[in-house]
Amino acid sequence: MRVISGERKGLPLKAVPGTATRPTTDKVKEAIFSMIGPYFDGGLALDLYGGSGGLGIEAMSRGMEKVIFVDQNKKAIEVIHENLRKCHYEEKAEVFRNDAFRALKALTKRDIRFSHIFLDPPYAKQQLEKEMTYITKERLLEDKGIILAEHGSSVILPEEILSLRLIRRETYGDTTISIYQEEGGRNE
Repeated sequence: MRVISGERKGLPLKAVPGTATRPTTDKVKEAIFSMIGPYFDGGLALDLYGGSGGLGIEAMSRGMEKVIFVDQNKKAIEVIHENLRKCHYEEKAEVFRNDAFRALKALTKRDIRFSHIFLDPPYAKQQLEKEMTYITKERLLEDKGIILAEHGSSVILPEEILSLRLIRRETYGDTTISIYQEEGGRNE
């Protein structure tokens, strides 16, 4: 696992030990960023199921200004910190050990809006529709902001979730990437 492109291109990243965390493969990560980027001119992202931090670190390497990482696994949090140090991105990141919904509620209280949100939960514990509904209702995503959901290929998400509209869906083996864009105001 490595940083694919940008200012930290080629830097190896540590994976979370054990089988509880499934890292996004380099092939899928490259496909994700060619769909939503490939590069950014600033912005604030949320990596809600941080794992090793690979998606958020890739976003920073490609120009994202700041990323907030959340994971409830202690080992994952340690690995995210280690990978951020290795990439010299400690100042561009916040890392929290928390359950996804508690983290979303805490972020709502901070009145933060994200340009990009990465949702890559463990396939067996997916609540993507519920999380995207909450994100939209609480306006955690900027107008025209992007939610990228990585999920099992057997999961079919709807074309619309409130004011989120599916703009692209691609499948890579047993992994599907669904990309939604906030249309703004349609859920009022």
